[in-house]
Amino acid sequence: MKYSKKCAQLMTLGMLSIGLGSFSAMAADDRLPVIEFLAGVINDLNALVFSSFHMFGADINWIVVWMAAPMLVLTVYFGFINLRSFKQASRILRGHYENKNARGEVSQFQALSTALSGTVGLGNIAGVAVAISIGGPGATFWMIIIGFCAMSLKFAECTLAVKYRVYHDDGTVSGGPMYFLENGLKDWGPKWGKFGKYLAWTYAILALPTILQIAQVNQAYEAVDVVAGFEGDAWKWGFGIFAAAVTALVIIGGIKSIAKVTVWLVPSMSVIYILAALTIILSHIGDVPAAFGTIFDGAFSPDGVTGGIVGVIIIGMKRAVYSSEAGLGSAAMAHAAAKTDEPISEGLVALMEPFIDTVIVCTMTALVIVITGQYEVGADVQGISMTSKAFGSVISWFPWVLAFAAFLFALSTILSWGYYSGKIWGFLFGRSKISMGSFNIVYCLLLIPGAVLSPQEVYDLMDALFFMLAVPNIIGIFLMAPMLKRDLKSYKARIKSGDIKNVKGIST
Repeated sequence: MKYSKKCAQLMTLGMLSIGLGSFSAMAADDRLPVIEFLAGVINDLNALVFSSFHMFGADINWIVVWMAAPMLVLTVYFGFINLRSFKQASRILRGHYENKNARGEVSQFQALSTALSGTVGLGNIAGVAVAISIGGPGATFWMIIIGFCAMSLKFAECTLAVKYRVYHDDGTVSGGPMYFLENGLKDWGPKWGKFGKYLAWTYAILALPTILQIAQVNQAYEAVDVVAGFEGDAWKWGFGIFAAAVTALVIIGGIKSIAKVTVWLVPSMSVIYILAALTIILSHIGDVPAAFGTIFDGAFSPDGVTGGIVGVIIIGMKRAVYSSEAGLGSAAMAHAAAKTDEPISEGLVALMEPFIDTVIVCTMTALVIVITGQYEVGADVQGISMTSKAFGSVISWFPWVLAFAAFLFALSTILSWGYYSGKIWGFLFGRSKISMGSFNIVYCLLLIPGAVLSPQEVYDLMDALFFMLAVPNIIGIFLMAPMLKRDLKSYKARIKSGDIKNVKGIST
């Protein structure tokens, strides 16, 4: 087993070496024609996905409304579960209801860490800066509001992922929208079963292009470039190949290998980043009220932003969705591997993701940017460059730490999406060794050109790809919401009666 895994890693690295030779030979100061073609495709795709209607003096994207509606509706429908379930979720994570005989591949904490590694990262560091550079500080306020509402949607999709996951003969499990859309509606009759299968395959086909995880490579390179001052496209190609090679060494091992890395990588990098942010915030504690005031004023009286308040809401919404990934179904694939026989319990664990990711970390990033005044620098400084300069203005050496952290954040996200994309690939093309070996090579090779595109092109592409996933996923969640509500009521009753045992015997 170890021998075959090593061979797979060497084969993948060999393919990457071929890519290195090819791309290095082609790299020049000007972008390659294929990159220019890709940029044109991105513009066209973004225009299609984000088609809009005009209301309240702003162009409102249909897809943004589609994403916002379930967050708000499900928050009310599930009785504000996003605000009322923190205590229960923390008990679950601390092992109060652990069943060591439950089926699954990783612990509930490892599942959360893997899912967080796909969300906590450059969306918090760079995405906030992108939102502020386009929509001003006020966009942060709407990111926070959406982050709270996203918790309810995350609960729903991750509960369904565990409820309808599929067990394989080798002990592994597969779950996520492809499976709960296909299997969740079967009990309603043949016609609903066919509709569910249609939704599942639509989701999988739309999700396949998301194996192009170039945003992470792009913004990690930007962070390194701020402190290193690289010149020329050759450095960008080389950085992409390095990121791809490191990824190849991990993803061969599947969810267990990824979980072993992310379970320490995400917390450690998050602690470093949060401590640095707190250092700046506490050293400017007197400016914090004014910073919140700037964010609040910008949310309701934005100047120079197309569409005014509505325009800022849309910007905040887009970045919050990319940061939390609620409604996209991606994190559900990681949570499906959790060792639990209670789907609701994993849903409760999952709703903590948007709170940690979007509400806490994004707010800290925004405060640092606003307190240091970097949001006023201008349009030439955006994305992770803005965040790096904000930290560097107070902690001169921190941009180097941020560059390192950005690469590790990017790596953790790439690893998580490698797992997600592998599940999608396996659903579409089968789980044979040849099929999954091909996926590993394709996934790693597609990381390479990430640094060559501009940050705006990268985010336009990822926004378009990600938001399309929400269409079939949210249809299925809405249809199965009444069943989820019944399961939630049953779970709470069994907790109260003691049918679900608290193995630690304490309630705090």
